[in-house]
Amino acid sequence: MSWPWIVAVLALETISETGFVTSWRAIVDPDNLLCKGGKQMDTRAAWAQLGGGTLVPGGSPGGVGVGAWILHRFGMPTKLIAERQFNLSFLNTAVDAIALITFGVLLATGLLARRHTLTLTLIPAVLVVMGVGAVLLIAHRATPFAQRLEPKHPRVATSVTTLAAAVDDTEHLLFHRRGNRAVAGAQAYLWFDVLVLYVAFLAIHAHPAPSFAVVVLAYIVGALGGSLPLPAGLGTIAGMVGMLIVFGVAHNPALAAVLIYQAAGLLVPLVGGAIAYLLLRRKLGPAARRRPSAPRVD
Repeated sequence: MSWPWIVAVLALETISETGFVTSWRAIVDPDNLLCKGGKQMDTRAAWAQLGGGTLVPGGSPGGVGVGAWILHRFGMPTKLIAERQFNLSFLNTAVDAIALITFGVLLATGLLARRHTLTLTLIPAVLVVMGVGAVLLIAHRATPFAQRLEPKHPRVATSVTTLAAAVDDTEHLLFHRRGNRAVAGAQAYLWFDVLVLYVAFLAIHAHPAPSFAVVVLAYIVGALGGSLPLPAGLGTIAGMVGMLIVFGVAHNPALAAVLIYQAAGLLVPLVGGAIAYLLLRRKLGPAARRRPSAPRVD
């Protein structure tokens, strides 16, 4: 391995996680209510959520659970926590979807690199477009459905309206100027993380190294395995390695690069999250007793 490139990997991963923190602060605590408990409370809570996601099986959903617990300790209402955490997750998913559609089409047409089969490029892009369209259609029709459910199934109705509101908020973030900070953070979170995987191939002197476009598709599609409840992100490792091999990357470089990527993805948030939680822990008790109110996202 080339150690200067390894240092670059860690630096890029730190920037990526900082992008997540930026989005988290803009969406989950836009009014800086957590900072009433002390300076940088929102930043520490976001880093603690990242660190918790590396310890709890399930990847991002596990981190959401940790973040929800922290916000609950600060007194944020449960419904508001759910809506804003879903909003954050949907924004990251939307950014991933746009990237997959863009690079899938460019690879299918051969504009970025040599042409790849439609099965690996255009078909995933079309499936994502269909999925996004279905989600938007269902979300826009969810409110009348929830109103019909309200008399007999109030909890189900509340869940439906919360999800629908999170989808609406995500649309506003993507298409209105007020969401610039959140969207910029989500973009940094994705693209610097992709660069970590790409630079990992340079660190092991892979020859030939895969194109950046191939790394993007292998990263996004392969990362779906991270949603499986497996420890240490084994689902992500298997998914990314498998996709890289399918795109023609040799087995050994694919496995080595993904292991370096995953090591950085565990080390940076784990260290940052642990430090943040230790600093945060001093304030959790007093902040929970104050129970600050938090208005709903407009």
